[in-house]
Amino acid sequence: MNKLLLAVTTATVMIASPVFAGDAEAGKAKSAMCAACHGAAGISAIPMYPNLAGQKEAYLAKQLKDFKSGTRNDPTMKGMVMALSETDIADLAAYYANLK
Repeated sequence: MNKLLLAVTTATVMIASPVFAGDAEAGKAKSAMCAACHGAAGISAIPMYPNLAGQKEAYLAKQLKDFKSGTRNDPTMKGMVMALSETDIADLAAYYANLK
């Protein structure tokens, strides 16, 4: 019975816990380089650049990782993400996901 209770509790915690737990405040501090194309509040004034505000955190993190790895190819974004750490990516994703 104790093993079953432990398994159910562990599964519940894992499901309830966010997979991407970036620090939105740290992401805000790191977002200055993104603002030129994607807007200071994550809403781009230039139609060719996507809005980042309100996108899902997991989606944003995946896109940044894909640009960094080369899975997604864009010379501008490749240059922008190369210096980002995993923590930077998580923080930026959390920041933009929390914007409305």
